[in-house]
Amino acid sequence: MTSSVHRFLFEDLDIRGALVQLTDAWRPMHAGRDYFPPVRNLLGEVAAVTALIGANLKSPARITVQVQGPGPVSLLVVDCDNGLRMRGLAQADTELASTSLREMVGAGRIALTLQGDTGEPYQSLVSVEGNSVAQSFEYFLAQSEQQPARLWLKADAHRADGLFLQALPRAGERDPDGWNRVQRLAETVRPEELGLEPAVLLGRLFAEETVRLFAGRPVSFHCPRDEDRVRAMLVSLGVEEVESILAERGEIEIKDEMCNQEYRFGPEIVEQLFGARGRSLH
Repeated sequence: MTSSVHRFLFEDLDIRGALVQLTDAWRPMHAGRDYFPPVRNLLGEVAAVTALIGANLKSPARITVQVQGPGPVSLLVVDCDNGLRMRGLAQADTELASTSLREMVGAGRIALTLQGDTGEPYQSLVSVEGNSVAQSFEYFLAQSEQQPARLWLKADAHRADGLFLQALPRAGERDPDGWNRVQRLAETVRPEELGLEPAVLLGRLFAEETVRLFAGRPVSFHCPRDEDRVRAMLVSLGVEEVESILAERGEIEIKDEMCNQEYRFGPEIVEQLFGARGRSLH
C-alpha cells in the first residue's frame, strides 16, 4: 500500500474526516537513524498529523511542524510541501522508555509554520495538551476551526497512521446526536485497524452511516541529494576558508541532518569551485 490521505464526509450528519496512512513515505524518514522506539513513534505521529494538515490546506503552502524543548527529545521537525512530499528528523539525548509527550519534550513547545508561495510565513503555537501528540493537535485543530475535533494516531517501524474527525457548523442541526454517535464508534478502533484499506475501515467503524470517501492524495518521502546546493555553500565560504579546512582535516565533510546524507570533498574541490588560480595547497 502506498502512502495517502483520504478525506471522507458523513453526508447525513455534516461531519468530515480524514484517514492518513503512511508506509513508503514513513519508513525512509527513520531508516538508518537508530531512533529508540518511543522517539521513532513520536516522529511518525507528527508526520501523520503534518500530512493531515497539509492535505487540508485551502491554499498552496509548505507546512513545517517543529517540536522543541528541554526534555530528552530536544528537537523534532517534519516538513511537507504543496505536493505532500515529506521529510523529517528527531534529536534525542538519551535512551527513552516513556511514551508520554510531556516526559519526552519537557516544558517545550510545538510550532506550526505555513509558508505560502509569496509573503511572510505564518506561525501558530500548539500547546502541549495531555500526554500525546493526538491530544495536543486535537485541541489545536478544534480551536483553529472553532469546531470540535477528534484525532487518533499510531506509529511503529513500518507505518504511521491517523484518523481525524471534525463536526461542521450545522452538525447539531442535522442530527443532535450525530457527533456523539460518530465519536463513540470511532473510539472502538484498534491501532492495527488504522492500516486497513480506507473503505474497509470506514465500513467497519461506521456501518450504519452514509459515508462518502474521496479519492486519496498520495504522500511521498522527498529528500534528494543536492550537491549543487552544497557546492554553492562552499563557494560562499571563499577559497581561503575551503583551503584552511582541507589543510586541517584533509577533506571536507558536510552532514545534511534533515535527510541523513553526507557530502565529502577532497583537495580537488578547490580547482573545481575556484579554478586553477584558487589552488594553493601542496
